[in-house]
Amino acid sequence: MTAATAHQAPAAPAAPQLATTGARLAWLYLVSRRIPAAAGLLGALGALLWIALAGHWNITGGPAARLVIPLVIETGAAGIIAVAGHGPFGETERATGRWLPWLRLGSTLALTGAAFAVLAAGATGGALPGGVPALLRDLAGITGTGLLAAAAIGGSFGWAGPMGYLLITEGALATGWGTPWIWPGRPAGDLGGALCAGAMFAAGLAAVTVAGVRSTRSRTALE
Repeated sequence: MTAATAHQAPAAPAAPQLATTGARLAWLYLVSRRIPAAAGLLGALGALLWIALAGHWNITGGPAARLVIPLVIETGAAGIIAVAGHGPFGETERATGRWLPWLRLGSTLALTGAAFAVLAAGATGGALPGGVPALLRDLAGITGTGLLAAAAIGGSFGWAGPMGYLLITEGALATGWGTPWIWPGRPAGDLGGALCAGAMFAAGLAAVTVAGVRSTRSRTALE
């Protein structure tokens, strides 16, 4: 080896190597967030929705009563998505570079899309109040509450947002209180409800993408 070769810059990684490294990074991120397990749970909720609709559970009562079981299942799906953003390492991947926000964004969108797909498949079991458009609106909005909770109080408590919203919604439906922010009680084509649900999802998605999921463990470790 000559002095000239010793000072040469290392060769840039080949494109196939970069692709393999990127795929491995994405897979490790998904596994650390238990995304495969979350997808399995979402599949079980889709099956539960199909069974509930096919078996005519809670079919008696007014329109508000018919919303209860689908709304509970959608809340469960939103809680799973929110909790899946929490990693056991407390977001220590911040040191790995600029890809972390994109991994957060991609995994959240993918999991939300998977939740909608399996619940839409489950909706084929019977008559879902509002149909698939209402399902998309309700799931997106409730998921937004979970993402905001995960960003604010921690990923382990991301379920608190959907659960709190469920309790508020059930109380509002029981008393006949109408507002676009209680979008599950609005007709499927209601613009105000769709805008409120979309705004909630967009806010939650932006929060977890930019700031990440709050983790007390990571903050303590860095101090």
